[in-house]
Amino acid sequence: MNKYIIKFKETSRESELEFYSNIFLSEKRIEFNKIEETSEFPLIQQIFYLPFIKKVILNKHSIYIEKLNILEWSDVQEEICSQIEEFLNNGGVVSKNEIKKVSPVSVYAESTPNPNAMKFVVNKKIVDDIFEFKSIEETLESPLAKSLFSFPLVKEVFFDFNFVSIIKKIEFNWEENVMEIREFIRSFIQDGNTIIFEENIKKVKTKKNNTKIDNVSKEIIKIIDENIKPAVASDGGNILFESYDSETKKVNVILQGACSGCPSSTITLKSGIEAMLKDMLPGMISEVNAING
Repeated sequence: MNKYIIKFKETSRESELEFYSNIFLSEKRIEFNKIEETSEFPLIQQIFYLPFIKKVILNKHSIYIEKLNILEWSDVQEEICSQIEEFLNNGGVVSKNEIKKVSPVSVYAESTPNPNAMKFVVNKKIVDDIFEFKSIEETLESPLAKSLFSFPLVKEVFFDFNFVSIIKKIEFNWEENVMEIREFIRSFIQDGNTIIFEENIKKVKTKKNNTKIDNVSKEIIKIIDENIKPAVASDGGNILFESYDSETKKVNVILQGACSGCPSSTITLKSGIEAMLKDMLPGMISEVNAING
């Protein structure tokens, strides 16, 4: 079982600090304004025993604590981290309800059209968005992806709604590694470990995606999202619109996950994606290219 690690960071309010955990804490946001409200939440009750606590908010991976103005955060922040860690790692629980109908996690391996890619399907949602990691250097915000790169065969990692696609290095065989990786993913998720800090990655994405796009590009994106992505996801991958040149009428897309580098991706691109876009946008598309397929 993984140990709780608690760290703190400032919020927009001077009287409040966020204490965040490497392990999931709560399914929903709950606000506590007095100790009488904490009878079902042993951890929050312990926090209210501290004499300077004004309000506590419990969230998925965080506890937001608002203090009274009788001391400075610098005097107590490290001690609070230690106390929360000690309480949880010694068997204390966040909520009495948590003793806990944790539904068992199951993972099964599914082959894909790409012989170097395997899709590991989980029986629950694991992420809200799509994330791709082509090297361990890119995994700062994803503890699961970082851990998977510790397996020698792993070349790339890709997350979607309820699955992980792994692309292996060509010198390794799946037969010798599938069971171990499948069990590793299952245990990692079952233990409540953080899969990915999505909020941090979304902030970066938002900064990058502020460019305006033309009407044809909007139509292409709509067709890809509604008609192409579901089929690509079933093969353990994803397709992203990259660009449209109104003069040459060429479309560039990015293939991710199991579709990236797949031997059959060129055929899929030309006979499937390109044909569909030409049919649905007559006269507007000359060809479709995968810039990293």
